[in-house]
Amino acid sequence: MILNVTAAPATGPLAAGAPSLVQSVDWAAIAPPLLTAVVAVAILVADLFLPAGRKHLLGWTATAGLAAALALLLPLSDGDRQTFCLTDAAAAAAGTHARACSYTADTFTLVIQFLVLAGALVTALLSHADTRRGRLPAGEYWFLLLSSAAGAALLPASRDLATLVVALEVASLPAFALVGMRRGDRMSSESALKFFLSSVTATAVTLLGASFVYAATGTLHLTEIAQRLDDVPGQLHTLAQAGVVLTLVGFAFKTAVVPFHFWVPDTYVGAPLPVAAYLSVVGKAVGFTGLILVTVVAFPSYAHVWGPALAVLAALTMTVGNVAALRQDPTRARSAVRLLAWSSVGQAGYLLVPIAAAAYSSDDQIGATVAYALMYAVVNLGAFAVTVLVARSRPENRITDYRGLYASRPAAALALGFFLLNLAGLPPGIIGLFAKVTVFSAAVDAGLGWLAVIMGVNVVIALAYYLRWTALLFRTPEGEPAPVPVVARRGVPAPITLALALTAVAGVVLSGYPQFALRFAANSLF
Repeated sequence: MILNVTAAPATGPLAAGAPSLVQSVDWAAIAPPLLTAVVAVAILVADLFLPAGRKHLLGWTATAGLAAALALLLPLSDGDRQTFCLTDAAAAAAGTHARACSYTADTFTLVIQFLVLAGALVTALLSHADTRRGRLPAGEYWFLLLSSAAGAALLPASRDLATLVVALEVASLPAFALVGMRRGDRMSSESALKFFLSSVTATAVTLLGASFVYAATGTLHLTEIAQRLDDVPGQLHTLAQAGVVLTLVGFAFKTAVVPFHFWVPDTYVGAPLPVAAYLSVVGKAVGFTGLILVTVVAFPSYAHVWGPALAVLAALTMTVGNVAALRQDPTRARSAVRLLAWSSVGQAGYLLVPIAAAAYSSDDQIGATVAYALMYAVVNLGAFAVTVLVARSRPENRITDYRGLYASRPAAALALGFFLLNLAGLPPGIIGLFAKVTVFSAAVDAGLGWLAVIMGVNVVIALAYYLRWTALLFRTPEGEPAPVPVVARRGVPAPITLALALTAVAGVVLSGYPQFALRFAANSLF
């Protein structure tokens, strides 16, 4: 349904020549993030009236809302849709070349929105047990999770800098509170503070860069920025360059790119495990989506600047992340989560490669990042689902706690082994192998042979720690088993089982039919 909202006709001396301001709102196009936000507000209000014994209904309401938002993506798959557009008269008055829109629901938008909302749905399933047991305050938790998911779903559709920054902050601000949600836990509070400080720094740098770009171009729409940066007046050229660089640095913080990665391990370790899973997938998708939009859509004329910079950052990021993961002590408390945190830093380096390659060839390379992100989201959420399961009986969550997991929980051990092999890029994780080959090909096709070599070396490094953990799952347990908490002896909650089953089935389907994800790597998404 499209609603036209027409301003009252101008009267008086300014009426002559004044353009008519007509704003079109395509409610179907904005429905997925809008529904998510509406459900978040409804949960916040309902929390005031529900008795303590019925707070679990808030969790199922949040889960149903995310599932409904995912379903609303289906009607949008028949073609590109745009809304919040300048009218032809307003565009002419602003001197734009074509009607510019602030919200676009194209293939790129829908794929990222599917990834974000599905990731939030799996996170919600993993969170039910903690909210029911009172470890996390139900009303606040579900409101913050859905608010963050709404911002994350809005971001890929943003086509102007103002909407992009607002969506980025709507996704990020609730995440600070989610990380520090474990009341009385000093580590959780410290992690939230580190995350907050790093994100505030990133936001300040991004806003400064965006203001410089606006001052140099006179527009906020990404497509118009791309056109006007080609013809910036000489006196504003330095300002435009500074704006481009600062904007990229701000998004480098958000994507945990080295050397802006220092907050990741401590944040993941201190956060509740479902929140760490959410940040590793949805938080990363948000950062990389924003980076793609500002580089490929807004700053293509500066590809000679951001292309080499992102290539170097990709090499540094994958190397630092994989080497740090390799050095993790398996007997250290929470070493399993810390390894997954460093692994996510290494995976961020792989995700950067096609974006850097787009500067040397074409934006077709962006599809490789999207395909890899889909694979990574499925298997990383699955790995975190198993850590949530193991943490019920082994709260310290050491890597050594997984020794002999196959003897006690064979299904969970097989699933975790499958997820780790996917992350390593080994069969039977076919989708992991194909995704890495796709990223490798993007680097080679762009003439970045040196980056492809570094990626190959890092894949070998990553094999060591992924295989070491996988082998541990099937070894004979050592010594006497630790006493199992009563809460773990009651069995695995159905939502955790469902989350683990969904990720495992999705991983198997993608491995059997990798074309579902890899087809994006062969086509331009813009």
